[in-house]
Amino acid sequence: MIAPIDAATREFLDGQHALLIGGEWTAGEGREIVVENPASGAQLATVNAASLGQLDDAVAAARQALRGPWGRTSGRDRGVILARMADLIERDADLLGEVMTLDNGSPLESSKMVVRHLAAELFRYYAGWATKIAGESFQPSLGGGRAGLDFLVATVREPVGVVGAIVPWNAPAGMIALKMAPALAAGCALVLKTAELAPLTGELFGRLWVEAGGPPGAFNLLHGYGEDIGAAMAAHEGIDKIAFTGSTAVGRKIVEAATGNLKRVTLELGGKSPVIVFPDADLDAVIPAAAMACFLSTGQQCMAGSRLFLHADIHDQVAQGVADFAAAMTVGDGMDPATTLGPLISARHKARVLDYTVVARAEGATALLCGEATGPGHFVSPSVFTGVTAGMRIEQEEVFGPVLAVLKFDDEDALISAVNGTPYGLSGSVWTQDITRALRIAKRVDSGQVAINAHAAMSAETPFGGNRQSGWGREFGREGLDSYLKTKAISINLGPKT
Repeated sequence: MIAPIDAATREFLDGQHALLIGGEWTAGEGREIVVENPASGAQLATVNAASLGQLDDAVAAARQALRGPWGRTSGRDRGVILARMADLIERDADLLGEVMTLDNGSPLESSKMVVRHLAAELFRYYAGWATKIAGESFQPSLGGGRAGLDFLVATVREPVGVVGAIVPWNAPAGMIALKMAPALAAGCALVLKTAELAPLTGELFGRLWVEAGGPPGAFNLLHGYGEDIGAAMAAHEGIDKIAFTGSTAVGRKIVEAATGNLKRVTLELGGKSPVIVFPDADLDAVIPAAAMACFLSTGQQCMAGSRLFLHADIHDQVAQGVADFAAAMTVGDGMDPATTLGPLISARHKARVLDYTVVARAEGATALLCGEATGPGHFVSPSVFTGVTAGMRIEQEEVFGPVLAVLKFDDEDALISAVNGTPYGLSGSVWTQDITRALRIAKRVDSGQVAINAHAAMSAETPFGGNRQSGWGREFGREGLDSYLKTKAISINLGPKT
């Protein structure tokens, strides 16, 4: 049974939706964005995108905050505000989770978990880092390049400046926190654009920032379409860094646009992550884990284990087990507690995912389970294809939906060649009881993260990011903070050496 929408959620949806610029809520002056519930196709709300002039205003507000109160805020006080944000996110977890489920279709309990165990934890983790940003000191070996003189070099870590953050629709609460928390902990000022397909969760974060006592202009929230506001942010001369999570195709455009002022860019892009299973693995654990690695969030996640590599000795058993598990998943509205697989984000994306099932069969793959479309929402049930070989489109391309490609292997070198044979290198997992083999395979997998007997083992402390066309840089952990800092070396002439 679909749970009724909470009164607080209904009040928020029915209210006025706006942009946060310089601490003030203001109506967007750009195109109207109709926000749709992907589980029903019904309209949830309308928001107006920012105009290009309002983008300029937000960047100016961020710059002014750096020159003013935010730039003078100590690490301790930044940490206090971020810790307060964590508390407020936990307080409003039910509201945030429900809005996110209505916004993007994810099952309600999954949305609440993202809020409590990712978004709140990220703010709490980076709150602790705000007082631990430090440089080092040393005496250069050549006396600062001047013979006979004694120098001391001190390095200081400074905020990069104004950051433009562009977040995706698949887990808005987590992705917004992943940009906000480290950028603000580092002392940067932020202009964040929500995803046009799921913009509402971002507004709630803006409200919480104001309630937490965040100075005006340190965090600015814009709605807008990627092709206009997102593109303008990437090219904006007043933005010092772009932090983007999304598709590889859009990532390339951001890199091109960023060349104008050579702004810094971090990119968390697509993936085609392998799940590699050897015969000695605990198959009772592997089967549900491999299924969820692909089908969690209806496959709409960058680290989805969408390629399942099974040793020949266990191929048939595990492939059928995964297909049986997937067939038993409940496809439905995320507001229904029984739902394990929510809708896809849009009708357009639904058509794209279904097209991949047609292509897979045309290229010779066998459907142990073939996804079917249901409505009126954007629902597609899981697909499991065997007989997949390297080079097939469902083996090479990011489907971003509930479509699993199963490949058979018996030779380790051939396995690694296939695993590393896509343009991507984001995540992956190895399943075996042989720790020597597990570590050997993990070292040979070309990706930013590999888990052993788990998949996508993420935490606030663990760096995450991609190799090759899966992205530039790392998020989470200390590396996630470092990407918002720059190093200045101060050389001090101590006079003649004695």
